[in-house]
Amino acid sequence: MRAGAISTLLALSGLVILALVREQTGTHGFLVGLGLAVLPVPLLITAFRWLDRVAPAPWRNMIFTFAWGACAAALIAIVANSFAVHWIANETADPAGADTLAATVIAPIVEESSKAAAVLLIFLFRRRDLTGLVDGVVIAGVSATGFAFTENILYLGTAFGDDQISGGTGFASLTVATFFVRVVMSPFAHPLFTVLSGIGFGLAAASHEQQRVRRVLLPLGGLLLAMGMHSAWNASSSLGGYGFLLVYLAFMVPAFALLTWLVIWTRQRELHTVRDELPPYVVAGWMPPHEAHVLGSLRARRLAREYAAHALGGKAARRAVAEYMAFATSLAFLRHRGRRGRAGTGFAAQEERLLRELWRRRDVARPALTQATRALPPALWAWAAPTAGSAPTAGAAPFGYGPPPGWGVPGYPVRPGYPGYSVPPGYPGYSVPPGYPGAVPGAGASGWVGGGHPAGGHPYPGPPSCPNGAPPR
Repeated sequence: MRAGAISTLLALSGLVILALVREQTGTHGFLVGLGLAVLPVPLLITAFRWLDRVAPAPWRNMIFTFAWGACAAALIAIVANSFAVHWIANETADPAGADTLAATVIAPIVEESSKAAAVLLIFLFRRRDLTGLVDGVVIAGVSATGFAFTENILYLGTAFGDDQISGGTGFASLTVATFFVRVVMSPFAHPLFTVLSGIGFGLAAASHEQQRVRRVLLPLGGLLLAMGMHSAWNASSSLGGYGFLLVYLAFMVPAFALLTWLVIWTRQRELHTVRDELPPYVVAGWMPPHEAHVLGSLRARRLAREYAAHALGGKAARRAVAEYMAFATSLAFLRHRGRRGRAGTGFAAQEERLLRELWRRRDVARPALTQATRALPPALWAWAAPTAGSAPTAGAAPFGYGPPPGWGVPGYPVRPGYPGYSVPPGYPGYSVPPGYPGAVPGAGASGWVGGGHPAGGHPYPGPPSCPNGAPPR
């Protein structure tokens, strides 16, 4: 019901904003503005998807946030800004001053609040899809991209209409100047502002549920920063051409570069999290030893998807491998939050759901991930893929992969025989149950008999037992 109501709201706001923009630009202006405004959209969406490669956001969230920015947020901004300009002009009898005040104060407040509302909705109703800084940046950026798309239609369509009246053509026309400033020089302006709100929501989502003050102040702080940067950008237009370039070069470009670096650095930390958090599931037999390394490398992930598409069944196999990677990444993030006490009461149920999704896709994913070990440093992959016709030797690790002596993720010594992994003393809560493999359903929050997990108090699930008692493959 909630999703249907929001979809209806977006559809109605889309129809209204379409009518408003067409009324202000005219049909020809609207079509020209639409054709020019759509050009940067694929580039921006691709950039955000690239930043989000470790744990890609569901497409339904991307579509929702873009539609929110393009329809609901744009409609709120147009109505509120127009009302504010008329009200200030009537109160002060100074139309020029009303325009300046609206551009530097009213517009940043209204527009950043309306764009950030998309992030707030995801934060409230789809919390699983917003787990950290990168998720907040992507959701906020896509919402702002949709908003900028509609706003560019309005500005470019209006400029085209003015050129039709004044006779402006070629590079001297207002349409070309508007296109250069808004589409060529600063397509990232709106996303850059709103990303600050997204960072606040992302950090709040990564905080403990009991840190309520922090979870409120971080989004508000990000929103205030977004409003401040937006206000400074709008104010630069009143400083003349040189003032605008000074603000652009000295403020906007460095801010864009800094935030880009921050997001890429955070993405690398996410890859480290995947590599650090998956080995206990190797210990319990849910995945082969090399998968933690493959899933912690973007290049290896890409090679696994390509191999699946070309050698294992085309698009369906590629999709299965991509889903396996997504579930494994979510599992690593869940465990990371659990070790920090931030996983909440649903840890066991989420963990079991993710492990079962992995198990369903293992037959397609594991050959591709094994092939992708070739993208890893030789010291890691040299042992990973057994040669054709070889058989596991006595004392080999599970899945037929025999690591050399001393191999292992730091802190995970290998011992002869399978079950063949010992967890160092003091490692948070993980132990391999006696007699594994062959864990069977039993009592407990997760439904599987096993050791503890970092959230404490819940049994750690082992993989489903095979009929012949052999290690799961």
